[in-house]
Amino acid sequence: MRIEARFLSSRRFRYSSWLWLRRAVFWGGALSVGLVAVAFARAATLADQAFHVLLSFSPLVVLVLTPAGLWLSLWLTRRVFPGAEGSGIPQTIAALEISDQKARGKVLSLRLALGKILLTLLALCCGASVGREGPTVQVGAAIMHDLGRWVRLTRREIQRGLILAGGAAGVAAAFNTPLAGVVFAIEELSRSFEARTNGLVLTAVILAGITSLALVGNYHYFGHADAGMELGQAWVAVLACGVSGGLLGGIFSQSLILAGRRGLPGPVGRFKARYPERFAAACGLVLALIGLASGGATYGTGYEQAAQALHGAAPPLGFALEKMLATMASYLSGIPGGIFAPSLSIGAGIGAEWGRWLVGTPAAVLVLLGMVGYFSGVVQAPITAVVIVLEMTDNSNMTIPLLTTSVIAYGVSKLICPEPFYKAMAVAFLERIGKSKDPV
Repeated sequence: MRIEARFLSSRRFRYSSWLWLRRAVFWGGALSVGLVAVAFARAATLADQAFHVLLSFSPLVVLVLTPAGLWLSLWLTRRVFPGAEGSGIPQTIAALEISDQKARGKVLSLRLALGKILLTLLALCCGASVGREGPTVQVGAAIMHDLGRWVRLTRREIQRGLILAGGAAGVAAAFNTPLAGVVFAIEELSRSFEARTNGLVLTAVILAGITSLALVGNYHYFGHADAGMELGQAWVAVLACGVSGGLLGGIFSQSLILAGRRGLPGPVGRFKARYPERFAAACGLVLALIGLASGGATYGTGYEQAAQALHGAAPPLGFALEKMLATMASYLSGIPGGIFAPSLSIGAGIGAEWGRWLVGTPAAVLVLLGMVGYFSGVVQAPITAVVIVLEMTDNSNMTIPLLTTSVIAYGVSKLICPEPFYKAMAVAFLERIGKSKDPV
């Protein structure tokens, strides 16, 4: 009996030690993700400021700076950091479907995380229409994944939990929106709710959020938006922003999906396949020309334009379409960079455009509806779209109109783009690295 008791006691001790080790990895990883995300956000702000300092010498500097910067970014991506291209969310989703450690290392590693940060900052220094939020998802997932690998947490469900938690913590810390991090992990990264990992995801999000809160305070991404409207008054604006956001978001996503799978058609596609860096430089020239035509409004993340529109300063006429084209050119170039922040600014532009017609509706209301409509149309994650906008603007008065807009946009987008953007890009990424999708 004593031997059996000692055996049981030792088993309990080993199990308890392993359990606490797993928790320590999740907690330590989440704090690390929060620290890196805050540092990345501050560096992105400095990169954008550096670009505008160069722009102050002459608006025409972009005709050289942007093509050269995109050429260099893609050259470094292809030769030094392969796997860092694009937003980073497709790589994170792909990693969830890969069981082989070596293959997963092609999409998630600290080396790739470093490259993702540096090359996204380079893109912002050159005026590319990209965001840091999608890259932060890949960075967060890479940090958590490598921590688990170092302490030899080899069970697949634990590895998936680490990747999910890292991606969710990345969203939470990047936007300072903890609830959006949880919803994003459920709705977009895993497309399911896994009971064995939900507590770990929640804990990681909370710790990353605490780190962000401690370092930058209780801020809201777009400030406080005290906008509201009566439900009866909302229907015209809801329908307008839902349909237009879903239509444009679906076109955006489907265009990039087709380009990713089949390649660009005709001579343009052949030129890109043969000279990818030169094609990236050509995309940079397109970005520069769009930026000059828009008076500089389409450069960078679009955060300032969205924030200004939300607080009463409408962007220039045609901003939404120009920003959409600039974001497409940035993504097609193949450089690292996300579409979260640009999508929100495009949506803000759509709402501002409707403000010229729906004169009885408050401008801030239309901007919020436009942001949710276009974002939901692009990513086809309607709950995430609503939660992220509500948390970013500290406004719960618009919950029902925003939910309705998001659902309408989602339905319209599905008619144009049947497959969700990030999922389609993840499948294409798996095909490119020669790895078929493992059963979940």
